[in-house]
Amino acid sequence: MTCLVLVHGFTGSPASFEDLLGCLRRRQPRLRAFCPTLLGHGAPTDSPPVRFEQEVDRLAGEIREAGFVGAHLCGYSLGARLSLGLLARHARLFSGASLIGLHPGLASAAERAARVGSDERWCQLLAREGLQGFLRAWQAQALFETQRQLPTDQLARQQAIRDRHSAEGLMRSLRVVGLGQMPDLRAVLLSQPLRVRLLVGQLDAKFAALAQQLASLTGVGCESLAGVGHNPLLEAPELLAHVLTRAIEVSA
Repeated sequence: MTCLVLVHGFTGSPASFEDLLGCLRRRQPRLRAFCPTLLGHGAPTDSPPVRFEQEVDRLAGEIREAGFVGAHLCGYSLGARLSLGLLARHARLFSGASLIGLHPGLASAAERAARVGSDERWCQLLAREGLQGFLRAWQAQALFETQRQLPTDQLARQQAIRDRHSAEGLMRSLRVVGLGQMPDLRAVLLSQPLRVRLLVGQLDAKFAALAQQLASLTGVGCESLAGVGHNPLLEAPELLAHVLTRAIEVSA
């Protein structure tokens, strides 16, 4: 039986994986999948994490409790960054990992400070204009250009997921697990190159270049998804399922 842990991105949710899971289960009907909910996206907040590492540890606890030790780990965007954190702190939980649209962390304190400032401006927009004003600006970024020609029903499902969030929750996410709060984890890729595969949309210029750079520096495998932008879960779930199935088989 194949076990898979799927970690969603910023403004996403476990529901973001529904199309992908449908494609995967047509290939592997006995697939078991666990999709945790990230901080600020509906996760319990009785004792909310206040540091990136604490959110990583919280996720590790949920994965253990759900019975997914030994699973293949797959994270997208923010989820890929947290997945890399999981490999750094809880590597023995996983048989391998596929990281989609990964940033491994900023290399200098100055870069991290600049990113914290950028994320804080997004937080101020959330506070000033609320969730819908923020989402209009967030979705207008060039990073998501390739999504604008997708079928209306696909975009509507994504919008419904985003609409269920709160301004306060997304601010918490940016302030605790935003890129500026993340340590530089390139060393994790160097130490575990055979266990990690980078997946990236061919049309996602920034992250495709970063993935190629990481692959050349660390020896991790890297696969480009043809005709796809930043979000293969949304844009090409069938293609992603094909690539991910192969990655799982190799790591099993």
